[in-house]
Amino acid sequence: MSSPATAAPSPTGIRRIVAASLIGTTIEWYDFFLYGTAAALVFNKLFFPTSDPLTGTLIAFVTYAIGFLARPLGGVVFGHFGDRLGRKKLLVLSLLMMGGATFAMGLLPTHASIGVGAPILLTVLRLVQGFALGGEWGGAVLIVSEHGGDRHRGFWASWPQSGAPGGNLLATGVLALLAAVQSDATFLAWGWRVPFLLSGVLVVVGLWIRLSVSESPVFLAAQAARGASGEARGELPVVQVFRRSWRQVLTAVGARFGENISYYVLTSFLLVYVTAHLGLPKSTALNAVLIGSAVHFVTIPAWGALSDRIGRRPVTLIGSAGMAVWAFAFFALVDSESFVVITAAVTAGLLLHGAMYGPQAAFISELFDTEVRYSGASMGSQLASIVAGALAPIVAVELLKDHGSSLPVSLYLCAAAVVTTLTVAFARETRGRDLARTGTAPAAAPGYDRKDAAGTLSA
Repeated sequence: MSSPATAAPSPTGIRRIVAASLIGTTIEWYDFFLYGTAAALVFNKLFFPTSDPLTGTLIAFVTYAIGFLARPLGGVVFGHFGDRLGRKKLLVLSLLMMGGATFAMGLLPTHASIGVGAPILLTVLRLVQGFALGGEWGGAVLIVSEHGGDRHRGFWASWPQSGAPGGNLLATGVLALLAAVQSDATFLAWGWRVPFLLSGVLVVVGLWIRLSVSESPVFLAAQAARGASGEARGELPVVQVFRRSWRQVLTAVGARFGENISYYVLTSFLLVYVTAHLGLPKSTALNAVLIGSAVHFVTIPAWGALSDRIGRRPVTLIGSAGMAVWAFAFFALVDSESFVVITAAVTAGLLLHGAMYGPQAAFISELFDTEVRYSGASMGSQLASIVAGALAPIVAVELLKDHGSSLPVSLYLCAAAVVTTLTVAFARETRGRDLARTGTAPAAAPGYDRKDAAGTLSA
């Protein structure tokens, strides 16, 4: 039986929490992905002009990666205060920082106007985006995980995960619409600024919704227990994470490795591959990603729900093992240059990605104890973003530039999926853990091994 802190709230209550978290994460991912899409289509020309299109794109993606470098720092800072002050306050702050940086990008002068100052300002704002997003993911999934009960945590916690394809869907959709109604010259002159300035409106909406959400009951219970016992705060949460829970951090990094790389190859790198390598219109790639993201958005919760029935590990392994194979079929289908076939390839790839991504929020939340959960989840997630997501478009573009073939990119994607497959295969199941427990041993669930401590890698 679940403890009172993790007993399921009313259906209306949990739906309100999920809706607020989903809308907030969608807006934040819209801001973050907008940069990635613009890096492939606009920034390489306006902020990093070179004689070689692929070189300009590569430089643009380097600044794209810089945003990832700031994410672990954001995870540490937001995680620390989120574990001390609560999840809600930090989620509001991350939304304001992300939206403000994105809005400011829409006002930036280009390289033609102020020279080298333009890419410098763009890079600084990208760092602010990365810092904000580093604290966003942990708080968004935790506030849902800690509000929901143990039985359906995988389903409810997967909804904030849908914010990633939701944000990509929104960002790609706005750019695709502008590209369709404007000439290339008009789009490059001012049209690309519209989606960045739109972020200001979205932030106001997201802020209003997030302020209506109540604080996590699990966090409040733990905070009250510490106050009643007179327990000192002791060492910093991030220090506790690396001293006591470093195996859980490595498990989180490994679980996200193949998921991160596959997502950015299937979406951001695809835009470069289709336009620069195959010579097709940018609308072909944008619309393929648009359709695939729509399917991705609605199927992620289904994977989360399945993980409540059969476990986090089996569902993740379906996605990672499938992606290792699909890595080769994907580019073979894209090379057909048929819009229908390219769309099918992207959609199938994102379905497999969803199997890794859907159970991830619950799985990583269940790895850590309440007093360090924000810090632990954020660090595991954001360290993966540096070694995987940040480098994925850069590595893929460089492989294509050096070899002129998609085969090295397929091998890279396959290897990343194998890393996640091995990590999850050697991890223990976490489904059913009571998040209100303060010890590291999870509550038993059907088929769960009590000998394990918090679903870490076995020796």
